[in-house]
Amino acid sequence: MTSVEEIRKRLQKRDALVVVDVQPDFCPGGKLAIENGDEVIPVLNAWIAAARRENLLVCASRDWHPVGHVSFEESGGEWPEHCVQDTPGALFHPNLDLPEDAVKISKGTRLDRDQYSAFDATGLAEHLRYYRVERLWIGGLAEDVCVRATVLDACEAGFETRLIPDATRPVTPEGGEKARREMEEAGAVIASRA
Repeated sequence: MTSVEEIRKRLQKRDALVVVDVQPDFCPGGKLAIENGDEVIPVLNAWIAAARRENLLVCASRDWHPVGHVSFEESGGEWPEHCVQDTPGALFHPNLDLPEDAVKISKGTRLDRDQYSAFDATGLAEHLRYYRVERLWIGGLAEDVCVRATVLDACEAGFETRLIPDATRPVTPEGGEKARREMEEAGAVIASRA
């Protein structure tokens, strides 16, 4: 794993870190568990520590679904029930070292549709522009669903975008490979290749 000091050397003044949906329901034992999803936590903790030492913005999104959300199978959606508001599985993972001043984004709250991206009707892009952020480092869960959507929206919003490959896991390996191709085609950089 990359050390905090090595990460700090990669960071610049107008960078921010975006942590996507690291919640118990997406980790082993959760309602919609991603295989080895919890392995992203120590990697992201190192990135969070490096970002804090450089006084950079740390943002963290979470799925925060109302009961009976349209994305749930019971309501005709494609996913099992997960990340229901105020349940333990919907909280930020307890092992994730989010700072007190992290920007916390709740998504998937709409009653009429799902929101995969941390940028989807959340005001995140405007918030980042207010702080003059130019480049984003993104990791979290799942690479081929909400991370993919967040990266694509970050690119579309004009941010220089880097995926932290060790800090994300896909629902399926095939989905992860497809998502990486799509993210690179949109202009994102897979950080290990940068």
